Amino acid sequence: MDKHAVVTGATGGIGIAIARRLADQGCAVTLVGRGDQRLHDAVGQIRTAVPHAELRQERADLSRLDEVRDLASRLSRGPLPDVVISNAAVVAPVGTRTADGLPRTLVVNHLAPYLLLRSLVAPLGRRPARFVVVGASPTGLARTPVDVADLASERGLGWPPSMRPFVAYARTKNMNAMFVHALARRLSGTRITVNGVHPGIIRGTGLGRDARGALKLFGAALGPFSPGPDAGADTPAWLATSTETEGVSGRFYVRRTAVATAPHTTDAARCDLLWDESARLSGMPSALAP
Repeated sequence: MDKHAVVTGATGGIGIAIARRLADQGCAVTLVGRGDQRLHDAVGQIRTAVPHAELRQERADLSRLDEVRDLASRLSRGPLPDVVISNAAVVAPVGTRTADGLPRTLVVNHLAPYLLLRSLVAPLGRRPARFVVVGASPTGLARTPVDVADLASERGLGWPPSMRPFVAYARTKNMNAMFVHALARRLSGTRITVNGVHPGIIRGTGLGRDARGALKLFGAALGPFSPGPDAGADTPAWLATSTETEGVSGRFYVRRTAVATAPHTTDAARCDLLWDESARLSGMPSALAP
């Protein structure tokens, strides 16, 4: 296939399954992860399954915006990616802050992909590329709109307290959908496409590692009935490489089918408010560089 794909959150769960699929299809894959040992182990696992795999490693803690900037800078020096799949996500305890003083869930799930993908637009220039943002269920998220005046989710997280980390997570997943629509509009007329995807309710992702109380019980109840990471990798990998989706942008996919997301995620004015506040929080100008 002769393409270079970058996958964040690639050392386990859905991310490593996506990387393995892309490598098996002939892509050179750059795995992005937080730790050297986990990156080394992930590369070994993929090479065991795909001996011919061409793999690279990039260490970056996506909860640190300075490391996201450095990652974007390294990727910009080449080889430039043909595909970037933003997969990394967390469900962090409410109140957990990053080195930037921002909620960890907000930074990893939304601001990191916002900063990374925006930073790659100018280096890519006129090259064709596909950005894929891994989100969550549009149906389930319809009841959890983003409060664009409260991106830190400091209010309205509901009851019981043990479920609040999941509500904050859900809001960031709606931000993913809003970002896809906002970025696709700004990339209209270029050869870069951006789409969102729900991989399904998947076990073994590690998202529930910090769960407590009702949230832990909720995850335990779903786990035995959920498919594994390979099933979750199917639609993101297909979206990144399929001829059917060539030139398609600004859509959201579930099981390889384009679906509508909630109106509050596609409203242009709301998406632009999120865009501008995300630019401020990540230290970027609001205008997208040509």
